Amino acid sequence: MSDRSVVTRFAPSPTGRLHLGHAASAIRAHDFARARGGRFVVRIEDIDGTRSRPEFVDGIFEDLAWLGLRWDSLMVQSARLATYDAALEGLKARALVYPCFCTRAEIAASASAPQGAVGPAYPGICRGLSAAAIAARTGPCCWRLDMAKALTEVGAGVEALTWHDSTAGTVVADPLAQGDVVLARKDAPASYHLAVTLDDAAQGVTDVVRGVDLFAATHVHRVLQALLGLPVPAYHHHPLVVDSAGRRLAKRDGARALAEMRAAGEDGAALAARVRAGGG
Repeated sequence: MSDRSVVTRFAPSPTGRLHLGHAASAIRAHDFARARGGRFVVRIEDIDGTRSRPEFVDGIFEDLAWLGLRWDSLMVQSARLATYDAALEGLKARALVYPCFCTRAEIAASASAPQGAVGPAYPGICRGLSAAAIAARTGPCCWRLDMAKALTEVGAGVEALTWHDSTAGTVVADPLAQGDVVLARKDAPASYHLAVTLDDAAQGVTDVVRGVDLFAATHVHRVLQALLGLPVPAYHHHPLVVDSAGRRLAKRDGARALAEMRAAGEDGAALAARVRAGGG
C-alpha cells in the first residue's frame, strides 16, 4: 500500500522523560505512515515554559532513536509564538474570545453552586464583563473561546461539524459540552487546543494518531478548524497503556522511563517489537 500524502505526527511535551505509553503512541503513528509510504513528523510541544526542559527535548530524540524510529521533519512550538498570537488576535477581532480573570478556586466554587453554571467545564463568570469592568481589572488573564458564538459563526446549527475516527466512525462534534475552553493561558501564549490545531495544519498532518484520552478534545479542535479555515485530518484514537492496577501511565505518577529501561540494558528494537505485538 502506498499513499505518500499520508502524514502522521508524534507531539510530546518535554516536561519529563518518555515512558512506555509514549513509546506505544509514537510507534503507532510511525508505523501507520510508513505502511502507507507516508511521512512521520515530530513536534516538540514546549510552550509550557515553567515545566519544559532542554534535557527532556534531548531525551525525546534519544528515546525515539533507541526505539528505531526515524522522523522526516521537526517542529518546535516555541518557534511559532507569532503564529499563535496572530490566530488569537484574529479571533479577538471577530469578538469570539473574551478575557477571563478567574482563579481555579473561583471556577470550582461557582461550578458547584446550584445557580449560574452554564456548562460542565467553565460557568461563564467572565463572559459578560463590560469593557469598563475589563479595564478595571488587574493581574493576568487567560482568553476563552465563546463557544456558542463560535458555533453560530460557523453555522454548526445548520450543518453539523463532523470528523472521522477509525474506531467510532463519523462523529458529530459537540463542542458546547466542553464549555468555553481556554485558547491562551495566563502562563503560556497558547493553550493545547489552539496550538495543536494550528500545528497539525502547518505540518500537513493528514492522520492524527493519539490516545483515546484526547478523544473529547477533538470536539474543540473541530470547531477551531472551521473557524480558522483549516483542513480536517482523520483521527485514530488508540487505547492507552495502563499499569497493573489499570491506571494510565503518567509522568506525574512515576511511570518507568524509557531511559531507565535503556540504562538497565534493554534493547530498544526488541521493546518496540513487543509493543507492536501488543506486549510491554
